[in-house]
Amino acid sequence: MFTATAQNRSPSAFTARLPWAGYLLGFGLGGFFDGILLHQVLQWHHLLIAVKTPAFQDIRVQILADGLFHVLMYIIALAGLWLLWRSRRTFAEPGADRLLLASALIGFGVWHILDNFLSHWILGIHRVRMDVENKLFWDLLWFFVFGVMFVAAGWWLRRSGGGKDSGGFRRIVTPAALVLAILIAGSVAVLPPPGITMVMVLFKPGTTVTDVFAAMEAVDGRMVWNDPSGQLWAIDLQTRGDAMQLYRHGALLVSNSLLPVGCFNWFRA
Repeated sequence: MFTATAQNRSPSAFTARLPWAGYLLGFGLGGFFDGILLHQVLQWHHLLIAVKTPAFQDIRVQILADGLFHVLMYIIALAGLWLLWRSRRTFAEPGADRLLLASALIGFGVWHILDNFLSHWILGIHRVRMDVENKLFWDLLWFFVFGVMFVAAGWWLRRSGGGKDSGGFRRIVTPAALVLAILIAGSVAVLPPPGITMVMVLFKPGTTVTDVFAAMEAVDGRMVWNDPSGQLWAIDLQTRGDAMQLYRHGALLVSNSLLPVGCFNWFRA
């Protein structure tokens, strides 16, 4: 049976390997999160997209740079796993899981803070979104949501300590984490896809056909398909339209999926 002292073991009582394992794993996951989501899924930028040298404008060079970046993140994550393996005996002690998670959150946040300062504002090799006018807004959004907030959460978790409060901690942090994840996922879901001209649009109930055609005219779009209810439409923006404008004309959701939601019969159009 563990003593009261063991149950409330402070972070300083563990060897440095355990928190550093968390820092490196969190830092590596931050890089993977950025590279996979922003470089590949949303395609908001590549690592060196703002470098104007002609050689770097070749998409093959951009993809190579992204790949080398991921290799670096693999090396950092593997170093974290090696430190975690070295500290495996202390990981079974009370408080070790909390310390590891807190350190990983801090590492994740530090990645985004460092990326903003170094890549966005000092070197200027890319920004969070390269396809918008107000680039600073997106930089600051990523800086505070994925940088400052994650570091603050990790610091709070590390300071809260104590094995006795683990139940209360889970009751507070787990719902908060789920709410944050839903808010982030929802915000990303309503963003129209970059570089994709065909979108699925769900309009509000009561939207008339006249309203829909007015919306398409506003974005210079072309109707491809619609369902019998008249609420779900497939619209081709023809590379010139701004899908965000559809939200001003009665759209509830503009699909940002590579595969449109709903019936696939419109592919025959």
